[in-house]
Amino acid sequence: MHDPQDPAPGGHEDTLETVGKVIAWYQQEIHAVRRSPAASPGRLDQLIEEYTACVRDRERLREASGEEAERLGAFYAARLKELEATGS
Repeated sequence: MHDPQDPAPGGHEDTLETVGKVIAWYQQEIHAVRRSPAASPGRLDQLIEEYTACVRDRERLREASGEEAERLGAFYAARLKELEATGS
């Protein structure tokens, strides 16, 4: 029987992979903004702030309870879809 306090098998690993993809997206965007002479003011700061939050969440996930892991998993799955759909 599945313990509701533990995430589904692969849950943490899948979520870590998804968070990693979001982090990679931010890394690419940060790199692109740094190379762009026409980047809007504050865009780099915003991207770095969001990137840093993702890195903190990835660290939290390593010790997260099942419920917290599920919440983070849902959040980052939606965020990844959004980033992939809009490209920004």
